[in-house]
Amino acid sequence: MTFPFKPCILIPVYNHEQPLPGIVAHLAADPLTCILVDDGSRPACAEVIRGLAARYPWLQTLRLDTNRGKGAAVKAGILHAHDLGYSHAVQIDADGQHNLNDLQQFITAAQANPQALVLGQPIFDASIPKLRYYARYLTQIWVIINTLSLQIRDAMCGYRVYPLAACAQLIRGVDLEERMAFDVEILVRLYWQGLPIVSMPTKVGYPQDGVSHFRGWEDNLRISLTHARLFFGMLPRLPQLLARHWS
Repeated sequence: MTFPFKPCILIPVYNHEQPLPGIVAHLAADPLTCILVDDGSRPACAEVIRGLAARYPWLQTLRLDTNRGKGAAVKAGILHAHDLGYSHAVQIDADGQHNLNDLQQFITAAQANPQALVLGQPIFDASIPKLRYYARYLTQIWVIINTLSLQIRDAMCGYRVYPLAACAQLIRGVDLEERMAFDVEILVRLYWQGLPIVSMPTKVGYPQDGVSHFRGWEDNLRISLTHARLFFGMLPRLPQLLARHWS
């Protein structure tokens, strides 16, 4: 059975009251339903979100009572969007680093490959913090090991299109990471399940006045522990993963 292609936009938000109105205003030029998931933001940000929802009728909001992490916000948003009947969700970060001019290309790629996850392949400028830049190399090595594949070009890019049915099923069946390591874990596990990955080159910048909640060494440690956990999950799947190269 095939289902109609019905995309929405999903933005996890935590204290992004400064860049968020500009992002939403840009989306208003060709609006899709947009779900803002407030991950327990401070009152000033919560007030901005309420104001945006009152101004734009295509904007929906979902609030977590306490800050649980980006992964928790995205998981809640995916389940909410799936329950509303959407087929795909375009995840965009709320800190202003993603190029919204590429949005239609992501949506078009998802429509052409409805069973696939469309993943941003970042083209960085000089604004990327060095620690995050070099940490991506370590993450990429682990992702290659844990998938035995080069299909996932950049596991930490938050600009992506999720096929909601497969993602909702995974989220309901597996206790996934709730902070930054979620972006990596869900990709590896979806690959294990056989989902195709389509890469989409996109420019990514880190605005000097942007708000990032990546916590340096702490989040890198959590990501490393997630890689190790995935490695032991990969071992019993080793024959299946190897068989893909000869199928």
